[in-house]
Amino acid sequence: MNIYPAIDLYQGAAVRLFKGDYSQMTIYDESPLTVAEAYKIQGSSSLHLVDLEGARDGKTTNLSAIKNIVEHVDLFVQLGGGIRDMKTAETYLDMGVDRLILGTAAITDPAFLKEAVRSYGSQIAVGIDIKEEKVAIKGWTELSTYTCDQFCQQMQELGVQTIICTDVSRDGAMKGTNRQLYRRLSQAYSLDIIASGGVSTLLDISALSAMGLHGAILGKALYTGAFTLEEALETAVATSASQNPLPEAERKEARR
Repeated sequence: MNIYPAIDLYQGAAVRLFKGDYSQMTIYDESPLTVAEAYKIQGSSSLHLVDLEGARDGKTTNLSAIKNIVEHVDLFVQLGGGIRDMKTAETYLDMGVDRLILGTAAITDPAFLKEAVRSYGSQIAVGIDIKEEKVAIKGWTELSTYTCDQFCQQMQELGVQTIICTDVSRDGAMKGTNRQLYRRLSQAYSLDIIASGGVSTLLDISALSAMGLHGAILGKALYTGAFTLEEALETAVATSASQNPLPEAERKEARR
């Protein structure tokens, strides 16, 4: 399982929200580049970036901070927040971002989503943020009419390969991740699933890895020192996906 340490950007700084609430924001570092460099030194090969202002407002407010990280740190970078047209997508990919995460636009502009998937394939992922049992959009400030399963099924049929699924109620709360949700999704769909929100213990990482998930995003747990990035990486490697209680044949059958 891949580990993606997260950097959430707001006004050029590395911050964290509590349960997606912009009024409950903690600034962890004024220099996101410094944070990214530290993750590289600690052994990470990947990085998860979120432009919080972009997610809420649909603008590339933190473009310079993102460019600074991509140009100076040799990591696989996936980015979400404010990517709502092909021009913005092209700007970030040309800059060197490896994978883009479409959230709001995946729901509000299906034509753009189809064009992006057709043009960029596996470089396009979709963020599915669950709030009050619906898919949330616009920086988690509004709810769509889709349930998680309705949207996952639609993304799978469209040819999307990777989804980043966040249980907003767990995000930044340090109360553990929603293991039941990710187990169900991993059995039901042939998507590469990256878990996000509430991954706060090494047991969470071990459990998600045992499910055979593609990845997990770590945020507040690293900032608060709940465990180190080195410990997270070691746990993910040590835990085999074969520990999943469902035999591989049954897992494949459940995904059909």
